[in-house]
Amino acid sequence: MIDKIALHWKILIGMILGLVFGLIMKNLEQKGIVVDWIKPFGTVFINLLKMIAVPLIVVSLIVGLADLKDISKLSKLGGRTVLFYLCTTVIAVSLGLILANIIKPGSYINESSRKSLLENFSGDASQKIELADKAKTSGPLQPLVDIVPDNIFNSLSDNGSMLQVIFFVILIGIGLILIEEEKAKPVVDFFKGMNDVILKIIDIVMLFSPYGVFALMAALMVEIPDFSTLEALGIYGLTVLLGLLLMVFILYPSLLLLFAKVNPITFFKAIAPAQLLAFSTSSSAATLPVTMECVTENLGVDEEVSSFVLPLGATVNMDGTSLYQAVAAIFIAQAMLPNPLDLNTQLMIVVTATLASIGSAAVPSAGMVMLVIVLGQAGIPEAGLALIFAIDRPLDMCRTVVNITSDATIATIVAKSVGKLNTPREV
Repeated sequence: MIDKIALHWKILIGMILGLVFGLIMKNLEQKGIVVDWIKPFGTVFINLLKMIAVPLIVVSLIVGLADLKDISKLSKLGGRTVLFYLCTTVIAVSLGLILANIIKPGSYINESSRKSLLENFSGDASQKIELADKAKTSGPLQPLVDIVPDNIFNSLSDNGSMLQVIFFVILIGIGLILIEEEKAKPVVDFFKGMNDVILKIIDIVMLFSPYGVFALMAALMVEIPDFSTLEALGIYGLTVLLGLLLMVFILYPSLLLLFAKVNPITFFKAIAPAQLLAFSTSSSAATLPVTMECVTENLGVDEEVSSFVLPLGATVNMDGTSLYQAVAAIFIAQAMLPNPLDLNTQLMIVVTATLASIGSAAVPSAGMVMLVIVLGQAGIPEAGLALIFAIDRPLDMCRTVVNITSDATIATIVAKSVGKLNTPREV
């Protein structure tokens, strides 16, 4: 019976069927049918996940913080989370730079391909450059200012304002810890009840996931550029993929074994639905509800840890995006500059890409905007962004998988370090 098939297998089947269907429709030159009648169901699915993301963060984080009952525990939890997130981001950027310097993907692109890509995608690049220019005109402390909302209701209605929501909810959690327990109890009980309701809503939404993934994959296949365009970027794409694979299958399993004593196979089985969904949606925010459910129910991470670590990670921890930015920066420099970048410039890319990843919204292609800032700081022509647009969507899907895998890894490690990791259940 199909109902007994594990969720990640249902999603995988939907993904494969969607790709096959999209390929057939593309060859039959029926792109319009897929875009007009199939793709909207994928958009509805993503919207359902995004709809529930902010309410989930609010209620689960309040419940988790209230259960801590001690502000010193919150300080310990926050400190370890930020430390691990920063360390993995620096490793990701450094790995990207090393691979790009060894493989030299920019040297494989010929003059005709370079001119063609610059002409075809100059408009898309200009849009991202304009968005990045707005970010660059802000003062150095603007990210700090942006964390504090001037109207929390506006922030609650915008998935791009997750840091503001987290800041506000942390204040509520601290307030609940500091007031008398009998006064806090009705509030905590209400949010615990709401948490159960929202988790049930997620279960309902996930029943639609195979069909939503099918629609997303079919739309991707008919909208992706022709292979001849992608062929010129093949070495660049493979360089990014190699780095992402090393992160997923070498770095994170090593961290899990070293710091959490968790079997990587058990880990990957537990978060498979979230990884497949991340690949399909290209959005950490849209995947967040499923990531939290997988980490809490399958991996055994206590809810008070997952409700803090994962929403924060979806906002500030972008290992896949950081690695991609490092490779892309070197690739564009190799393709457009006469001389290679010196060591100091590349070290500054590590710093800039790390900071930029913190500011990347957890939505598709947000890393592209932050890449403009990285390019500008390194003195690389920002117009070179047009070189990588053709292959950005499939790479975006892959790096989102790395982003949520990193979040789940750190949540597991932090839970183990504070004694909040239970025995993972069989999936």
